[in-house]
Amino acid sequence: MRHHQYNPGFQFVNEPVDFNKFTPKNLLQYCLGATLYMPGTKDVVEKIRERRLPDLTSMVMCFEDAIQETDVPLAEENVLKHLDILSSSLQNGEITHDDIPLIFLRVRNHKQFTKFGERLSPSQADVLSGFVFPKFYSSNGHEYFRYLESLNRNLNVSLYGMPILEGKSIALIETRIDELRKISNLLEPYRDIVLNLRVGGTDFSSIFGVRRGINYSIYDILTVRDCLSDILNFFNRKDEDYIISAPVWEYFLAYKKVNLEHLLEKDIHRSLLNRSPILNDAIDGLLREVILDKANGFVGKTIIHPSHLKYVNAMQAVTKEEYEDASQILGTTGGVIKSSTANKMNEINPHKNWAYKTVNRAKAFGVVENEASYVSLFLG
Repeated sequence: MRHHQYNPGFQFVNEPVDFNKFTPKNLLQYCLGATLYMPGTKDVVEKIRERRLPDLTSMVMCFEDAIQETDVPLAEENVLKHLDILSSSLQNGEITHDDIPLIFLRVRNHKQFTKFGERLSPSQADVLSGFVFPKFYSSNGHEYFRYLESLNRNLNVSLYGMPILEGKSIALIETRIDELRKISNLLEPYRDIVLNLRVGGTDFSSIFGVRRGINYSIYDILTVRDCLSDILNFFNRKDEDYIISAPVWEYFLAYKKVNLEHLLEKDIHRSLLNRSPILNDAIDGLLREVILDKANGFVGKTIIHPSHLKYVNAMQAVTKEEYEDASQILGTTGGVIKSSTANKMNEINPHKNWAYKTVNRAKAFGVVENEASYVSLFLG
């Protein structure tokens, strides 16, 4: 896999790297980007096998909220069929691991997870990247990860777990801090197989009976913003080093072909934050929220429509100025220095954590000349 393959003619300052499920975790955790969720009943295997989805790099096939409970057996059969076909194509030399998106399965609950795991073969697991654990609490988290560890041992594979932090015990202020502390302690022994943490923005909204409109971001919803803020406070600290993916954008009004040429002369960040129209309400809202995701420390985003893939992934790229600042900070032992563009102060120790994350994001998504380059990257 490599990000931005839909736009092969784009000129990067630094190209994004290739990656697959075997890429070391310290880089792979940055590579998910726009992760497309879909029902476990959806048939996409031929599109993957024939490389017809060049912008799809990570995906989740869902056994939980995306389908009815009565459809779980059908979804399981469909997923196993997908894994069998991809495994056979891999063994026959028709594809390589580099052609297979990072595939995760969102289980319904621990019981369904263990029953499905018993059906999983080593060859099927070889093309799978891991599992997503919904409604992950301190009361059930050990069960998920203990079973995941046993799967890895029994199948001799390396599958990751991605907890979704959501539910009342995190949403409600009187229990949130204690629950997040317990989850943090719970995850510590499993750190090597925790690829990402994910957050349930829609679930939090449901608990409070709110929903952001198309012209607002999740950060405008105060109760949900507080949940996200505390999650970041616990897990995005310098000594934690978890990568947290941003919550889903729910609106998928998007045209299949949009003329973006007129945007090349715009300051896209300023236009979006000033709420000047760019494309349409749904894409403008998505881009505006991604800017705020990045500013708050999220990397990547859950998405529910394939038209959003290129927008989210393009916005993860690092500008040349950011990259030069980060490289300068990591290459200096201490003190304060003027940035290479002479427009800011780079204070070495306070900015080092930001620099480390920026350099890794640059490896995953590439380095572009400036913010105007994001639009050129959309054009592919």
